[in-house]
Amino acid sequence: MTMKMTIGKWVALGVIALVLLGSWGSYNGFVSRDEAVNGAWSEVQNQLKRRSDLIPNLVGTVKGYASHEHAIFTEVAEARAKVSQVVSLDAGKLASDPLLQRQLYAAQQGLGASLGRLIAVAEAYPQLKADQTFLKLQDELAGTENRIAVARGRAIKEVQGWNASRRRFPASIIAGICNFLPKQYYEATAEEQKAPVVDFKTR
Repeated sequence: MTMKMTIGKWVALGVIALVLLGSWGSYNGFVSRDEAVNGAWSEVQNQLKRRSDLIPNLVGTVKGYASHEHAIFTEVAEARAKVSQVVSLDAGKLASDPLLQRQLYAAQQGLGASLGRLIAVAEAYPQLKADQTFLKLQDELAGTENRIAVARGRAIKEVQGWNASRRRFPASIIAGICNFLPKQYYEATAEEQKAPVVDFKTR
């Protein structure tokens, strides 16, 4: 074996080793980013569940003063059930399925509209508006809405990072070989953004 052949062999082995190391690093990077995306979506779901858990107490407080408002109580319960149904899904499915994200967004908007009408009922009951339990629940719900927005922002950021990583060379090759698909982050259309947003502070 000549010296040139020996050098060529070691160069080829070196290139193969670098490719394998790069591939290994890219694969591990995708695994880490996948966990980050799923974790971010799980936090969105946690905050949505927290809001959902507060609603029965709010409804119960309103019932104490306006027990005859059956229609709005039923409406809130049905809207809450729709959100809970989607929130209970696996975070990985939500991160990858735009249809599920659209369903979740629509369910959230429906619940927000129902809560807005429930809060509006309080306007007719001065004693309810002054009830300390009612006021505390409003504050907790308002705080939860803020946490939902923060969690959703983080989820969008993680998804953007995942999708950007998939497009970079040579990671794009690993993404194709390992079937690392794009993640979805749902952004409301202009029409959907007009949907009512609940204001938890009575006037």
